[in-house]
Amino acid sequence: MEVGQSFSSPEPDQPLIEVSDLVCHFPVRAGLLRRTVGSIQAVDKISFSVQRGEGLGVVGESGCGKSTMVNALMGLVRPTSGSFRYAGREVFDMSRAETRRWRRDVQMVFQNPFASLDPRMTVRQIVEEPLQVSGLRLAAAERRAQVLRMLEKVGLDARQADRYPHQLSGGQRQRVGIARSLILGPKVLFLDEPVSALDVSVQAQVLNLLDDLRRELGLTFVFIGHDLSVVRYVSERIAVMYLGRIVEIGPREAVFERPRHPYTLALLSAVPQIERARRDARKRITLVGDPPNPANPPSGCRFRTRCWKASDICARLDPELSPRSENSGHMAACHYPESQ
Repeated sequence: MEVGQSFSSPEPDQPLIEVSDLVCHFPVRAGLLRRTVGSIQAVDKISFSVQRGEGLGVVGESGCGKSTMVNALMGLVRPTSGSFRYAGREVFDMSRAETRRWRRDVQMVFQNPFASLDPRMTVRQIVEEPLQVSGLRLAAAERRAQVLRMLEKVGLDARQADRYPHQLSGGQRQRVGIARSLILGPKVLFLDEPVSALDVSVQAQVLNLLDDLRRELGLTFVFIGHDLSVVRYVSERIAVMYLGRIVEIGPREAVFERPRHPYTLALLSAVPQIERARRDARKRITLVGDPPNPANPPSGCRFRTRCWKASDICARLDPELSPRSENSGHMAACHYPESQ
């Protein structure tokens, strides 16, 4: 595939993104000779798919492997094994020329807008850089015009184009990061907790901006977050991760209103409710202990050491992610799923 060629669109019923059995293990070394004595199982056999124009939200507590998963899919971390297909093509087997073209279709918005922007470059240079390195043959005047149009689209004006990141607020810096990710006209955005470093009022502004851009440009989202209300706002489907694995996945309303996995139920019970005293308010569930060490995960179900339903079968058999309700798209990995 030449750099200028476009990836063919998948069939209407074919997912745009297909991830199968993704594994990311990191070696643990010890001793004078730095021998490998174990491995950190950051991501372990994750599978999911995303349709064109869909938003998938991935939630879970810190350290569950959300960001590692996204970094592996974007090529920032080398996966141990697994498959990642985009529009029917295997991304992990692409040549350098194909990967350069693929990166025009798939972009990423990082968590910390200050750390992800070069402090020595102006806003104009930061947003223009992808146009210069992508292989597109554009005149300098055309590149500058595209930068100004993109800045306007994300809510910044031309006066801010010659400023440096330290001269901007946190919300403005994140808008610059969004403009940089959109300048090449991608079809997919991976967003790694893009509003977690912002004030609550600024979070709402950036989320509204992302939602408007997604509808206007027809973007596909994979949104990583730990704030359930934020993820719910921008996603049609939700995947819940625990200790490197997806334990529940399904349509947004099904997961939030009828959670099947005990861990999902515990996460949702921790969401503050103004009317906590209402009779139908969800009972607060307090998990005992800390998440297990990913270098030595429990046998069987990884959640069993903190689960109030655990029994002998949970220690012996690792539950598979399978349909647990009439909705075949709502799946959970649990021997004792919650009732409807």
